[in-house]
Amino acid sequence: MSTFYVTTPIYYVNDVPHLGHAYTTIVADTLARYHRMRGDHTRFLTGTDEHGQKVEEAANKRGLTPQQLVDQVAPRFDETWKTLGIDRYRFIRTTSDKHKKVVAHLWKRIREHNPEDLYLASYQGWYCVGCEAFYTESQLIKEGDQWCCAIHKKPVNWLDKERSWFFKLSKYAEPLLAYIDKNPDFIRPEQYRNEIVSFLKGGLKDLSVSRTSFQWGIPVPEPDPEGLSHVIYVWMDALTNYLSDLCPADGSIGGKDVAEYWPHALHIIGKDILRFHTVYWPAFLMAAGLPLPKGIFAHGWWTVRGEKISKSMPATRIDPIKLADALSVGPLGRPIGIDAMRYFLLREVPLGLDGDFTFESLFGRFNAELANDLGNLVNRSLTLIGKSPVRPAYDGFIAESGAHAALAAVAKSAIAEATLEYDRLAPSRALEAIWKLVREANKYVGDTQPWALAKDDSKSDELAHVYHMLASVIAIVGGLVTPVLPTTGRALRQWVGVADDALDRWPTPEDLMTIVGEVAKDPKPLYPRLDDKAQKKIFDTMVPPDTTAPAPAPAAAEATNQITYEDFAKLDLRVGRVASAQPIKGKDKLLQLTVDLGEAAPRTIVAGIAQAFPADSLVGKSVIVVANLAPRKMAGLMSQGMILAAGDEQILGLSAVDRDVPPGTRVK
Repeated sequence: MSTFYVTTPIYYVNDVPHLGHAYTTIVADTLARYHRMRGDHTRFLTGTDEHGQKVEEAANKRGLTPQQLVDQVAPRFDETWKTLGIDRYRFIRTTSDKHKKVVAHLWKRIREHNPEDLYLASYQGWYCVGCEAFYTESQLIKEGDQWCCAIHKKPVNWLDKERSWFFKLSKYAEPLLAYIDKNPDFIRPEQYRNEIVSFLKGGLKDLSVSRTSFQWGIPVPEPDPEGLSHVIYVWMDALTNYLSDLCPADGSIGGKDVAEYWPHALHIIGKDILRFHTVYWPAFLMAAGLPLPKGIFAHGWWTVRGEKISKSMPATRIDPIKLADALSVGPLGRPIGIDAMRYFLLREVPLGLDGDFTFESLFGRFNAELANDLGNLVNRSLTLIGKSPVRPAYDGFIAESGAHAALAAVAKSAIAEATLEYDRLAPSRALEAIWKLVREANKYVGDTQPWALAKDDSKSDELAHVYHMLASVIAIVGGLVTPVLPTTGRALRQWVGVADDALDRWPTPEDLMTIVGEVAKDPKPLYPRLDDKAQKKIFDTMVPPDTTAPAPAPAAAEATNQITYEDFAKLDLRVGRVASAQPIKGKDKLLQLTVDLGEAAPRTIVAGIAQAFPADSLVGKSVIVVANLAPRKMAGLMSQGMILAAGDEQILGLSAVDRDVPPGTRVK
């Protein structure tokens, strides 16, 4: 058993929870769930940052004390995480008595270990209230005749000769560079490590770590000879939360939990607070003679149609609870809506990169990967098993080659790859590995054709094995997706009879040989497809009524035989995967194709491409199919669709997609 300690930033109480906050918290929750499934001793911390000038000013405007204001606002975050099913987290508030004591102890430890590192002086400079930080002009942007914060895009204030305690940050550039060089995984991903290394090599300036211009904060635990009242700089206060939650009630820095968890601490943060976590925080700890956390992982920003999420722009503020509820289109309700939101956020962009939220991408992934890919696998597999008198069985049939062996190999690979990618903090790549298994299992259904086996009593042993493989793979997929899709994963495992004491266990290759339990006869459809009407309803629910929807793309240059979008929308274009292809006797131009469109059974399509493509070269290829073309009899066969190809009399190429997407994905 290992130990895993993951934290989110503590969220500032002048904001309301939005998609960006939810993303960071869901990432941490996913990692914590994974480590619990692996049997690791796991701790997960989030909370709220409640001190500072912004809070004091906001409270004064409302006629409240700062404490009254934060007591009203802080519970929003806790309630949001509970509503979104975030699991077994600890919630810290920086106004708690223990946290205040730990911050004061940290200050005293710095004075004890490096007394010269804290000193009094005066400071003047540009200050951003939003960042609670000073900046040089080279770090700001000029808008008109005003200097503005590069992050908040708002004017900064000039503070003139404020007396302050300073921390000798300049002393720690070289020690930090040496530490990062020795511990390259301390800052991830690599581009952010390189950014901080470059920043450190430019040298550091000493840091103002107290304020006298406001009083809403933790008092500096030593007097100012001039009698001024100082509160501790909000970042020294806030960053200490990761340690203070582990400390005993008296606020001393130490004890059982610090010893057990602190060496394994992983801070998940947004890239906008990278410097505070990778420069200021480790420097404070070094000065106090304390060990550094195991690592800091920075993720990118989420934008909404290219615009950064902002309080001042309502169209960019996606309420995560509202979104989850809007996606609750199936019989399992909000938990599945939450899973769908989690899947999109963690699958759409690799952790560490920026992501852009669009409803087109959300609906596309929902339909293609959750409804078509996973939903079809589960629905058709369990429907076949539930209606059959033949029960899943591992024994009685030798399956060491062909589709059976191929599916087993992909299942074992998916377990290994998903484990590796979760360990690497790459949930998007873990999901990619899992979906290879989902697609292989859908292909397996088409290859083994259990509906045909069921018609031949002599094939009952093979049919029992096919059912066993499908049930086992669904159980494995359920386990592998559980960190990201907790409700979905648990439901899948329950539906194939996984024992209660194994529901929260991480899958192993041996699970392929485990006899599954009783398979559910009436599984609920997890992810019903979002048709145009459902998509419009979700969009109308989420987009504020005073927000203008994005304008349609400019019309193309006038051309002959133009059609309207409504005409085009009548076409149901889908990605299909060719499962088999064979010539048609006496028809030199025609091939008989079996194409998987993610449906219960593959389709037969007759295509006039035999002179351009040998039959065996097409197996496994992804093609684009007109799926709603009326069936037509050709060469004595009923063709159930049409393959799109380039060329007229001479076929020059097949229409396809530029990446591996699941069969049944809609093309639009």
